[in-house]
Amino acid sequence: MIRFEERVAVVTGAGVGLGRSYALLLASRGAKVVVNDMGGALNGTGQSSAPAQQVVEEIKAAGGEALANYDDVSSAEGAQNIIVDAIKNFGTIDILVNNAGILRDKSFVKMDLSDYEKVIRVHLLGTVFTAKAAFPIMREKGYGRIVNTASSAGLYGNFGQTNYSAAKMGIIGFMNALKEEGKKYNIRINTVAPIAGTRMGEGIYPDKYMKLLKADLVAPAVAYFCSEECTTTGEIVLAGGGHYAKVQVVESKGIWNDPTEEFTPEMFAEKWGEIANMKGAVTFGNATEELMTVLQHLSG
Repeated sequence: MIRFEERVAVVTGAGVGLGRSYALLLASRGAKVVVNDMGGALNGTGQSSAPAQQVVEEIKAAGGEALANYDDVSSAEGAQNIIVDAIKNFGTIDILVNNAGILRDKSFVKMDLSDYEKVIRVHLLGTVFTAKAAFPIMREKGYGRIVNTASSAGLYGNFGQTNYSAAKMGIIGFMNALKEEGKKYNIRINTVAPIAGTRMGEGIYPDKYMKLLKADLVAPAVAYFCSEECTTTGEIVLAGGGHYAKVQVVESKGIWNDPTEEFTPEMFAEKWGEIANMKGAVTFGNATEELMTVLQHLSG
């Protein structure tokens, strides 16, 4: 039985949708939860204490412990305040779920750069800022679980979401590097790419599917990654509608050309089919592993 007694969790964007489901599930299994949410509109404007406070009241009514926080993850100071709240009220932080997000969709030509920057700040920098505040505490105690939020839009692209897609893929790059720093301190960092019928999904998913894409179906994957039982790190899992799948960056076998001989654009074009052949593709745990395969080949 996966439980979280004596664990303190911070969930950002936890006033509605996916974040709410994560907070409720963690609390139902014993975690003390800081429910962070500014209570703004989907585009990030406005503010209200109501969403976060309502989730806290739900948790307390069920016998759990929770605290509402209304700080903005898109500023380093706001993110720091969230973690400080966890420590002041519950003594530490063991679990960080980076879920807060906004949407400002438009085609790239029509998108104002301020909208591009704001989405990057909330999703990518918000993830960095909260992790920056929590990571030293986790490292000192020799334990931590961080779950980040990506998206199929970042993994595969989506029209009108260059800002959102860039932020979400950036989060994966951030995880890939930070997981290396966390390994020896028992800090596991994983990423979920959810598909859910939340307010972000309205107008994207057909109405008949919204009720099947329940946020509650994503929460078990997140809870597992938050748990002591989870020993894996650096994983990406797509979760939605009862479907769970590992996503991985892979590299084709490619070709090897003698580095002492000339290689032209025309030769590259001629070899492109072989270069792009994904049969027998491999994956690497980190950039050093990938580099070593090249150096080993060159050394004979």
